[in-house]
Amino acid sequence: MSTGRAAAAERHLVVGVDGGGTSTRCVVATVSGEVVGRGHAGGANILSAVDPVGSLRAALAEALHDHDATRVAGGVFALAGAEAAGERAPAAAGEVWRRLRLSGAPEVVSDLAAAFSGATEEPSGTVLIAGTGAVAARIADRRVTRRADGHGYLLGDEGSGVWIGRRAVQAVLAALEGRAVPTALLAAVTALPGAPENPTPGEIVRLVHAGLADAGPAWLGRLAPAVEAAARAGDNTALAIVEDAAERLTATLRSLGPADGPTVLAGSLLTEPTLLADEVRARLAGAALVPARDSAAGAAALALHALALHALDLPDAPAAHRRLIG
Repeated sequence: MSTGRAAAAERHLVVGVDGGGTSTRCVVATVSGEVVGRGHAGGANILSAVDPVGSLRAALAEALHDHDATRVAGGVFALAGAEAAGERAPAAAGEVWRRLRLSGAPEVVSDLAAAFSGATEEPSGTVLIAGTGAVAARIADRRVTRRADGHGYLLGDEGSGVWIGRRAVQAVLAALEGRAVPTALLAAVTALPGAPENPTPGEIVRLVHAGLADAGPAWLGRLAPAVEAAARAGDNTALAIVEDAAERLTATLRSLGPADGPTVLAGSLLTEPTLLADEVRARLAGAALVPARDSAAGAAALALHALALHALDLPDAPAAHRRLIG
């Protein structure tokens, strides 16, 4: 590419948005991979957030701040719930794009693709996410080609924070009713807001349903750190829950078949120093494991590759990708 064309291309900016259930993060970067703006706002899950369009707009506006909007050549929105939301997801992204007077239209992709590209510049591999929910996916040419689980707390999300919390409550109920051995997890349940000091099984059931009604499934996930602590302290019931969670997560990942490339581990339960993360890594010994980094930067990298493929004669896209997520 000539010096003049290189300089012209370098003026362009790309946008990457990671719209999750609890927060939205945005990255604005040059096509050479230099991050020049970041933004943050509330949750943007298309299915569950109160105002996903408002959150997306606030994060993108903060990241753009005083940059010339005409320099933005493309963008990718990685939105939680996008696949189930259908046309509502691209409609929300397009509305935000227009409100900020950006030309063209952004692409909407699965948050799984952004999590993978936010951790590695490799085009293909697998990703396993365990946080509030749990899901795994196969990535080929930076696109999701197959996924497993991610079916929500009623039907799946096995090994997730909510799944662990539900198992903890079930274990406490069983212990109180004499169907299982006593467990230190009773203290965790009685520490929940609104719980009586010595609850009956019926009171625990009412407490859980009230929490779910007020805060949704994520309410159960607040018990996951207590299960972690009890397991580290040697409580056999908590240890069994953690080991079962690890077994289910690795089974979900393995259902996708052998990995053709690295496996990215994402979500707070797998990226923070948890016992569950240790158990999962032990079960995946020998695999090329990569910790998640920045999904918003991953979305910007996807935008960069799309421009390189379809629109602009750009500098080295893989090198720019490495710079973006480095």
